[in-house]
Amino acid sequence: QVQLVESGGGLVQAGESLKLSCEASGFTMDTYAIGWFHQAPGKDRLERLGVASISSGVGHTYYSESVKGRFTVSRDNDKNTAYLEMETLKPEDTGLYYCAAAAGKIEVYDSGTYFMSGMAYWGKGTLVTVSS
Repeated sequence: QVQLVESGGGLVQAGESLKLSCEASGFTMDTYAIGWFHQAPGKDRLERLGVASISSGVGHTYYSESVKGRFTVSRDNDKNTAYLEMETLKPEDTGLYYCAAAAGKIEVYDSGTYFMSGMAYWGKGTLVTVSS
């Protein structure tokens, strides 16, 4: 059974850090692009914004403007797991964070819009709450 499971969310204060994990099972992640997406409170899933992504192969990374310099996306193919290190968290970072794996590409743009191609799998999300 194909699954992506996010973990690592929680309640933190502004300025603190979290590291999210996205563990894949039922398929090998190394040939998939991985993306992280943010769904703010009260927003529909169609309003999810791209936060960061990392390609398969050379591991090219993309970030939205709002997280550049604060978040780092990475992957450990041996562990079939991807990560999102979140630093200097802000209250506006609050929300559900989803990871997705796509057989083609995931490119996140400055605005948070994104391009995704190929068969894609999504996790069920992990909640991050940042208090001011």
